[in-house]
Amino acid sequence: MDAWARADLDALDARGLLRRTRRVEGLAGPRMRVDGHDVLMLAGSNYLDLAGHPEVLRGAREASDAAGGAAGGSRLINGNLALHEELEAALACFAGTEAALVFSTGYMANLGVLTTLASGPDDVIVSDELNHASIVDACRLSRAEVRVFRHDRPEDLERVAAGLAGFRRRVLITDGVYSMDGDVARLGELLPVARAHEMTVVVDDAHGLGVLGEQGRGACELGGVEADVVIGNLGKALGSFGAYVACSSVVREWLINRARSFIFTCGLPPAPVGAARAALRVLEREPERRKQLLERAEQLRAGLGDAGYDTGRSSSQIVPAIVGDNARVMALCEAALGRGVYAQGIRFPSVPAGTERIRFTPICAHTPGQIDQVVELFRELR
Repeated sequence: MDAWARADLDALDARGLLRRTRRVEGLAGPRMRVDGHDVLMLAGSNYLDLAGHPEVLRGAREASDAAGGAAGGSRLINGNLALHEELEAALACFAGTEAALVFSTGYMANLGVLTTLASGPDDVIVSDELNHASIVDACRLSRAEVRVFRHDRPEDLERVAAGLAGFRRRVLITDGVYSMDGDVARLGELLPVARAHEMTVVVDDAHGLGVLGEQGRGACELGGVEADVVIGNLGKALGSFGAYVACSSVVREWLINRARSFIFTCGLPPAPVGAARAALRVLEREPERRKQLLERAEQLRAGLGDAGYDTGRSSSQIVPAIVGDNARVMALCEAALGRGVYAQGIRFPSVPAGTERIRFTPICAHTPGQIDQVVELFRELR
């Protein structure tokens, strides 16, 4: 087995695709220590700077003190804590839905939702070509027919949707904010197409919820539409860990009974549940965090553009600087790390060949001066 593994690793290394973990130290925030370097952190998803917030940390401690270090089992056996139900009620209220259901990760939430809504060859899932890998895997595991439409193109969705007659269930799945390009889905144009063809609409808004919209309800609020199911993440804007599904009460009950990624796993531990509940209170109380985040992102996007970088379709807090070569992008990433800025290089096949990029994710706590510092460094490195 080691011989097989070594051969595969050597092949990845020869193609410039070998990945490795980085050691990160310090309280989550705008500055951290990465691989021994003190850096400005622009490679995380702690968008609203809540992961190290005193109220959030206190929420985690109090939940652990009350309920221990683990849920203790599947939520259908002995792991359904009062903490879970209290958080779900708060999330449903925030999302504006009847109900919510917490999953262990965003990956498992996508898996549970799509394999429940579409469960065999008589069903069809229509998926944007740039949807997250967890959506791609969930589509495959659903055993449903899968049709793909061109990225964020309502006219191509119309073309695909016109050929779905005869399927028992028709499901549209799209990201709310695309994690590699930072563009926001055109939900105001996509959803009318889906509704005209009697499609159930699922939006994975991991990067939009808590950030976009007047109330922070994400890409659907920004687009003025309502999806049937919205999948959110507790480990990004809310600075904790886990995921949730916002939906109707009936769909929540259906997922509890059919979603294997919910049924056959332990409930989320108390600490991240308590942290997420506290973070939600801060998020609702301090909308200026969203405003500051998007201002910093726009400053970064404009600065990188002025420095000669192509930032693509970005219109959110995710800002790519497209470089176009695996070796060059990682050399740029390492050079920046050595000079005090950590923004991760993203390579093919995570993005299409020729679009390799540095992916910047500022947080609301970065100052305008720090963003200027990042831009000037990448101007020099270019």
